[in-house]
Amino acid sequence: MNRHRISRWGAAAVAFSAAGMGWAQEAAQPVAEAVAANGGMTLRQMIEYGGWLMYVLTGVSVLGLALVLYFMIMLQRRLVAPPQLQRDLAERIRQGDLEEARRLCEYRPCPLASVALAGLNYRRTVESPDPVLVKDILEGEGRRQAELILGPTQYLLDIAAIAPMIGLLGTVFGMIRAFNAVALDIAKARPIVLASGVSQALITTAYGLMIGIPAMMLYAYFRRRAMRVLSDLETASVEILTSMQGARRS
Repeated sequence: MNRHRISRWGAAAVAFSAAGMGWAQEAAQPVAEAVAANGGMTLRQMIEYGGWLMYVLTGVSVLGLALVLYFMIMLQRRLVAPPQLQRDLAERIRQGDLEEARRLCEYRPCPLASVALAGLNYRRTVESPDPVLVKDILEGEGRRQAELILGPTQYLLDIAAIAPMIGLLGTVFGMIRAFNAVALDIAKARPIVLASGVSQALITTAYGLMIGIPAMMLYAYFRRRAMRVLSDLETASVEILTSMQGARRS
């Protein structure tokens, strides 16, 4: 009884492996034909022949492109610390018109407005504000805004690390499939089938690197850009703090 059961399981395993071998040979043949016809493959052919992981990598690349567009728009001084808002706030605060300064912050929401509003809210609720506490409040809100600005750039670094790993996973799957075809049917194994299968397997790694390398470069660029706008925010916040301290003395 046990021998018959083992035989049935063995037959099922051989049938399943043979089906996988046949699929691998059939999938590898179009790759060979495309390379022979064109001397190479287009991006569309790479996605088609690379397997389902190519669609995952394409989704990752679309996410990376969306992040790049977002950073191109948002990492600008006029959106983080607008010079005109900085001058208007400093003037209103020095004049003691704190309510008008609050209205300016609410009318023009941005990281600088959030920092200034934190200090203005404190001054509004305390009759004799402590200058040290005002400074701590502005610095705390400034750190929070810095994290909101700088933190999302980390996503590009994550994409730069994950995309090649997904590509490598696809390559491992493809290599297993290609060598499985050779191991299960040596009589029908042809060098072109093995070479085409390996070529198909390496497509995912190449595609993953095509996504990961630009993502790493863009991460470095946008991180430096974020640091520059944070420096502008810090400079503007110092001026707001100085204006608040001057208004208190007046």
